[in-house]
Amino acid sequence: MLDPWSLQVLLAVGDRGSFSAAASALSLTQPAVSRQIAGLERRLGVRLFTRAARGVRPTPAGAVAIELARDSLTRLRALEARLASFAELESGELRLAAFPSANTHFVPEAVRRFGQLHPGVTLSLRQLDQMGLLPAVQEGGIDLALVTEWHLYAEPQTARNAPAGAEPARLALDGVDLVPLLDEELMVVLPAQHRLARRRRIRLAELSDETWIDGAHPDCLGPVTPLAEALGAAPRIGFWCDDWTGKQALVAAGVGVMLMPTLAAVAVRRDVVLRPTTPVLPARRLYAATAPPAFRAPAVTAMLEVLAELALSRA
Repeated sequence: MLDPWSLQVLLAVGDRGSFSAAASALSLTQPAVSRQIAGLERRLGVRLFTRAARGVRPTPAGAVAIELARDSLTRLRALEARLASFAELESGELRLAAFPSANTHFVPEAVRRFGQLHPGVTLSLRQLDQMGLLPAVQEGGIDLALVTEWHLYAEPQTARNAPAGAEPARLALDGVDLVPLLDEELMVVLPAQHRLARRRRIRLAELSDETWIDGAHPDCLGPVTPLAEALGAAPRIGFWCDDWTGKQALVAAGVGVMLMPTLAAVAVRRDVVLRPTTPVLPARRLYAATAPPAFRAPAVTAMLEVLAELALSRA
């Protein structure tokens, strides 16, 4: 394959009509240019220039070579400029994915801040099956996914019902880097008129007779063993709802109580109350899942900085 420097020498000779003029333009000696063209002719197996009275002129093969060299160098410069715009975050695309409670406020705020800093980068938010987030990052379909530690288990249902102290099988994460962002507290949500609503902290044992509202992984009751231990029995789940608005509406209607992670707390309704618990339930760690550092696009690194700053402000 021909190298770009040889094409530049060819183009300089063709445009200037002499080896000496090309040498001056390229800051070379005339013999160096002559050797470069001779080497190119040997490699291609054709004569590119013939001697003229004053300088050289291209042969028919040389004229075609000059035209193609000009086009090739133009494309190479365009490639460099295009990739430089990615590196400088002047263009490109960043594909994100997350889960419902992260999308209530955390992700929109990160998107807003990133957009102000890098308006040339196109952001998109994809909706995927929750257990498909990490595989999407592994396969390159998503650039950055927000996940919780509950996403790291191969079988979410097994993780939920695992005995205390047991470690369910975790997913293989080859090709995925997990950047910790923050630890979320899980709080209980009660109707505003609930008998315990005026308490600053709720003893979970006092909710043992309540009906609980559960949802889709990972915005669910989480690993139920710690909750069951605090309640004194397994939670009685009467309603399943994946939507945060719907879950809160059920609580407000007085038909059940639920857990809410702090990521969703900013969107709490006025007719429900959010309270910390006794005992404190295990925190849920939030991660940004991306390609390893050596393979990250500059836009991903920039978004990680935004997410880290946002997570710090919530600490």
